[in-house]
Amino acid sequence: MADKKKRRRAATDSDSESDPLQFKSKLKPDSTILQTLKALKSSAATSSAAGKPVALSDLNLPTACREVSDLPLTSVQSSIESVALSLAHSILSGNGFSFSVPSRAAANQLYVPELDRIVLKDKSSARPFANVSSVRKATITTRIIQLIHQLCLKNIHVTKRDLFYTDVKLFQDQSQSDAILDDVSCILGCTRSSLNVVAAEKGVVVGRLIFSDNGDMIDCTKMGIGGKAIPPNIDRVGDMQSDALFILLVEKDAAYMRLAEDRFYNRFPCIIVTAKGQPDVATRLFLRKMKMELKLPVLALVDSDPYGLKILSVYGCGSKNMSYDSANLTTPDIKWLGVRPSDLDKYKIPEQCRLPMTEQDIKTGKDLLEEDFVKKNPGWVEELNLMVKSKQKAEIQALSSFGFQYLTEVYLPLKLQQKDWL
Repeated sequence: MADKKKRRRAATDSDSESDPLQFKSKLKPDSTILQTLKALKSSAATSSAAGKPVALSDLNLPTACREVSDLPLTSVQSSIESVALSLAHSILSGNGFSFSVPSRAAANQLYVPELDRIVLKDKSSARPFANVSSVRKATITTRIIQLIHQLCLKNIHVTKRDLFYTDVKLFQDQSQSDAILDDVSCILGCTRSSLNVVAAEKGVVVGRLIFSDNGDMIDCTKMGIGGKAIPPNIDRVGDMQSDALFILLVEKDAAYMRLAEDRFYNRFPCIIVTAKGQPDVATRLFLRKMKMELKLPVLALVDSDPYGLKILSVYGCGSKNMSYDSANLTTPDIKWLGVRPSDLDKYKIPEQCRLPMTEQDIKTGKDLLEEDFVKKNPGWVEELNLMVKSKQKAEIQALSSFGFQYLTEVYLPLKLQQKDWL
């Protein structure tokens, strides 16, 4: 009889250990977690004030690299006119019409560990008009430069879509005009936002943040569940004020909505931001501005798949496509909070909520393991190796299998309490 009782008790103990909801009992009072977050904020502020951040010009790199800078419209206009004069001089001297365009190919990219971001090397290629293979690109480049000059004269902003529709027959597809726009930024040596061409609003922010948008004061705690759309023109943003302890960067709109509806930012003072998938330029600029001005730590919540880590790396180290402007678009020292591959077993995510990785997923994961910015983070390497080995992935929404509010009531508070970030 005593043996039966022991066996029953052992079975009960085993069940409780395998019960995912046991994690709720591990939570300490919010006041204890808040102390942890205050220490994290203090550490981030101290490291920000430690000294002037290292710039590309401070490094004695063996390879010449280039960077663009924010330029006023008058300087952009002058640069365009200088390009036009040099082209005219080239034609008159018998050398023909040709642009010298900085190469944005993968071979011309360099990861600089001291900066923890990707930069563009100094290689350029010719784009002559009198060549069948490049005549169309040279024509589009000329047209884009002409349109940018008009914007400088009128001092107005347009969207990339507006730019495309000025000459649909020439551009044919917006991806072509968008790519040449980046080339023009490199040619002129200025950021894309300096050209007064912006993308449509995509990212949103909610939580403990007050800022001015073109003179209007915005309180992000009073913007409802939808939050405040991040202004496409970062020049409109100023006077940032916050009592937040950290910034929570969220990959998906669905997770963002859960956090906003549960007012997670009131329980744990924070600013919640998302680009609803792939990071856009405006969200990247806005995140960097918050990090630099408010001196807050940034914690990232992404899917447990290779693309979640790629999105995180774009925010932190920059994208290869826009490496020429990585100094303005990257946010240093972003911590990977979750959902990490090791969390799938640790938090007992059910098998039916895990997805098998496709061959392309596995290839992307292996390619990431070869990237220098991943190799620099041993924790990232360990998690990626686990993902590729298990061939399993999961979305943030997999946590909803334990309850729709499990993310905000158990998973994130426990992560913060345990300082479980990389």
